[in-house]
Amino acid sequence: MHLLTLICFVAATVRGIIVPQAEAEAHFHSPVVNAPLPQGKNVTINGVLTYVSLPQAYDSTQAVLFLTDVFGLPSLDNLLLADEFAAAGYATYAPDYLNGDAIPKGGNVTKWIANHGEAQTTPPLLSVINALKAQGVKQIAATGYCFGGLYTVRLVQNNTITVGTVAHPSLLDVPNDFEVMKAQSHVPLEINSAEFDTGFTPTLAVETDAVMSSYSAGYMRRHFSAVGHGFAVGADPNNPAQVAAKKGAFYTSLAWIQEHLE
Repeated sequence: MHLLTLICFVAATVRGIIVPQAEAEAHFHSPVVNAPLPQGKNVTINGVLTYVSLPQAYDSTQAVLFLTDVFGLPSLDNLLLADEFAAAGYATYAPDYLNGDAIPKGGNVTKWIANHGEAQTTPPLLSVINALKAQGVKQIAATGYCFGGLYTVRLVQNNTITVGTVAHPSLLDVPNDFEVMKAQSHVPLEINSAEFDTGFTPTLAVETDAVMSSYSAGYMRRHFSAVGHGFAVGADPNNPAQVAAKKGAFYTSLAWIQEHLE
């Protein structure tokens, strides 16, 4: 069975609760004043525009696949976060799986998402993964934020990657997506969740824990208090809780990746 077919197949389970996609205005965008410049560059990989951030020295058989939120590559927050994984020593690739149509700040998510289902967004993602594997990458860690959390889960379900991390994921079917993962995957997963996330709520997080607590491949969830949806991508520099949570989510994800990439 082809990977794309399989990805669609695992999504077609009896539905539980679908985690809603947060509206654009529910996301905080870090101030751009005095913000550092992105260190990577845009490259076309197998026909897909991809932000590539490379450390000076790295293991070419390993890569981090950075799956952005709905704001995609135009978001400075996304590029700088990808740069952090590169600064930690991993070749980092953020594909434009939104097909050049990231939602603008304040955009209408309901209208936008109608044209950004899995049938539209999965093919460019798989194109980049296939290209990385063809050039010798043996182990891929996927880290997905908000909208990107769904696609990280799909890659985990299908054993396409080596390890996955997500933060404040959207559009997941709880508990069914995790039941599928538990039944067929051997890829470890880590989740960063937020106290005030109105999508992947604390209640859904606990329900996820109940399914995944016996997941033999490895599972961890870290809960962050006093923050809401999008906290792992953008933080108000004047809000200590947000700054600490964003930093904490990054280092938790990084440690999980380091633990599971050999």
